[in-house]
Amino acid sequence: MYPEAYIQFLIHFNGNRDYFECHEILEEYWKESNERKKDSIWVGFILLAVSRYHHRRGNFNGAKRTLEKAIKILSLQDCERVIQGLDADKLFSKLTKLLSQINNEESYQSINLPVTDPVLIDACTKECKEKGFIWGQESNLVDELIVHRHKLRDRTFIIEERLEAQKNRKGNE
Repeated sequence: MYPEAYIQFLIHFNGNRDYFECHEILEEYWKESNERKKDSIWVGFILLAVSRYHHRRGNFNGAKRTLEKAIKILSLQDCERVIQGLDADKLFSKLTKLLSQINNEESYQSINLPVTDPVLIDACTKECKEKGFIWGQESNLVDELIVHRHKLRDRTFIIEERLEAQKNRKGNE
């Protein structure tokens, strides 16, 4: 019913709060499945995770910019007041409150995406348990591996991809 990547996104978002992993999971899924549309619901969720990552690290400008984009994209999806098993009214209420907190440069606080579909909740809570996460737990603000993950990862592949793209662009000019 739901893509496995979305379930993994949710367990990291509402479980261990690894927003960087949320981004990685959905970006890969988006690249494979949605013709890379910039207004895809998956891009909205990716930007939401990036915003939470920035906010937790005190980067209010990055958090604001990405959250505004996420809200814009997710609002395009809001046809039936349900977005991928979430309560859309509660979701947008939370996002509006988050944007206000970011604008006021208030400290990060964990939020849970308002999952309403019992099948999705069951799948996520079971997967959390298997991974040793607790569904709905607060973010561990002292876990360097999660809070500052982008600084600690191996970027070799990313750098190689960028250099290859630059080389291809120069060859096409």
